[in-house]
Amino acid sequence: MPIDYDQATAQLSELFAEAENAFQVRNFPSVAPAVEKSLQDLFTSGTQAYRETLVGSVIARLQDKSIDLRLPYKKQGKGAYNARDLDQRSVNPFLKTKQIPSTKGPFLSVFRRGVKFTRATKKGVRDTGGYGSFLNLVDYLRANDDDDLLRALLKSLLYRFIELREASKIEVAKVQRLSMSQYPPLIDGLMAIKSGGRFPVFLVVATLRAMNNSFSLGWKIQHQGINVADAAHDEPGDITIVRNERIFIAAEVTERVVDQARVVSTFTGKIAPAGVQDYIFFVRFRASGPDPDALRQAQQYFAQGHEVNFVDIKSWVLQTLSTIGKEGRLAFNAEMATLLDGNDVPRRMKVGWNEQIQKLTRV
Repeated sequence: MPIDYDQATAQLSELFAEAENAFQVRNFPSVAPAVEKSLQDLFTSGTQAYRETLVGSVIARLQDKSIDLRLPYKKQGKGAYNARDLDQRSVNPFLKTKQIPSTKGPFLSVFRRGVKFTRATKKGVRDTGGYGSFLNLVDYLRANDDDDLLRALLKSLLYRFIELREASKIEVAKVQRLSMSQYPPLIDGLMAIKSGGRFPVFLVVATLRAMNNSFSLGWKIQHQGINVADAAHDEPGDITIVRNERIFIAAEVTERVVDQARVVSTFTGKIAPAGVQDYIFFVRFRASGPDPDALRQAQQYFAQGHEVNFVDIKSWVLQTLSTIGKEGRLAFNAEMATLLDGNDVPRRMKVGWNEQIQKLTRV
């Protein structure tokens, strides 16, 4: 059976997402000790082609157990398959999309001229140690038809590619112009990326900064770093706007529903001690809007001179972008790129931004 390239990309996407989630909590996927040793050797090898070719080998094995993985060129005989097409149409584009450090294609460099993945080929390669580890893993694949074991190997392989990406410099895509119709899918796409709440904060901060620049408001907009507790720095919220050396607005950004208990704890722990008179919860509204009990609690604090309001992130960002004009939207785009370019920003967020921009600007 021919390789299904769309299915190959889908399999890579599924397991890459699992590997990214595992990487977030440093939960290294376990494989057999012999496999682990060969993988380590493969990723310390200076020949990138070996590990890239192995990705296609696992995919081929998952799709068709009758394929002879030693025969990566279709004309090599019974069980042979077109490994080069698999790499060019699925594996290599996928690695490039995820901004994994990779070659232009292993079959354009090391594995040319119809080579076979056998011991005899070892004489024709420079990196014999890396090739030996590659062959060990090919033999492991050929000896196993358990899809769970194969998927575990591919997940561990992709995890290591993520480690390579995290150690590399990811260039954040700079975008000049976006139309107002392009911002809703951009926001939806960014909010769907698992970022530990960072993308919502970045969206709000970039919008506030663009507004500040557009209208010359004289605000000093401060926001907390990643994984920094407000209390640790005596800050009243995730974002603090200072005007004339006084807190003008403080805000908390969250994707979770803000209930009455959250409002009470925020008021007693942050709003009242700092004397904040205007506090905003930037949230993601569900169909029913803010929690009714939370709204009633906010009304009680209003009577005491403290305004506590609830704003839907997406709606507010879009409304603001529509009113700050072209220059303001250019400033928003630049601010998002600047925030994402920070050294402490996870690579998956940079890649996620780049993917969304590529989708919107692809001709």
